[in-house]
Amino acid sequence: MRVAVADDAALFRDGLCLLLSAAGVEVAAQAADGDELFGKIAADLPDVVILDIRMPPKPDGGLATAERLRETWPELGILMLSHYTETPYLMRLLEIGSRGVGYRLKEQVADVATLQDTLTRIAAGDTVIEPEVVERLLEQRRKRATSPGVSQLTDREKDVLRHMAEGRSNSGIAEVLVLNQKTVEKHIASIFAKLGLPATETGHHRRVSAVLAYLRARQDGAGDL
Repeated sequence: MRVAVADDAALFRDGLCLLLSAAGVEVAAQAADGDELFGKIAADLPDVVILDIRMPPKPDGGLATAERLRETWPELGILMLSHYTETPYLMRLLEIGSRGVGYRLKEQVADVATLQDTLTRIAAGDTVIEPEVVERLLEQRRKRATSPGVSQLTDREKDVLRHMAEGRSNSGIAEVLVLNQKTVEKHIASIFAKLGLPATETGHHRRVSAVLAYLRARQDGAGDL
C-alpha cells in the first residue's frame, strides 16, 4: 500500500512516516499543507492520504483539503487525524459522502496493528470512525426533536447501527454482538427500511446514509439512542 501524509507538525509527520514504514506501508509523499500535497500526488496517486484536520489554513485546513481531494479523485482513500473528538468536523467529513474515509484520534493510531487495520479498511472503501467519537455522540443530551426513523429502531437495531457507525463490517458486528451474520443482515435491512433508504442505492451508500442519520440523531439529542 502507498500513502501520502500531510501535517504541518514536522515532528509528528516524521514519526508517523516511521510508523508507516514499520507497518510495511510505502510513504509516497509528505507535505505540510494541502497545496503542497496536491502538487506532490497529482502525477502519482497513492492509495490513501493521511491528513491533519487542523493543518493550514487553520482551523479546518485538513477538511477543506479532504473535500478538494474527493472532488478531484473520488476513489482516493482519506484518513483524517485529530487530537480531539470534534463531532462537527466528523459530520462535515462524512458529508463528502463516498467510500473510503476515516476519522481517528492521533493517539489511537500510534501502534502498527491499528494503523495497518485502519488503512486497509479505508483503502477497501470502508468508513472508519473513531469509537471514542461515537461514544461522545452517545453521551450528548440536547433538547431537540430526533429523526422519526431513528426513534423507531429497536434496541438491538440501535446496537447494530452503533457498531456500523464505528466502521464495523457485518461479520465484525456479528462477532461483537454474538449474533449470526444472517441475523445482523436482517437487522440492517430493517434499519434501512425504517430510515427510508431506497433499495436503488448501493449497499455502501445506504450504510453511510444510515450512519449519517444515526449521528445526526445523536447530535440532536436523541435521549436513549
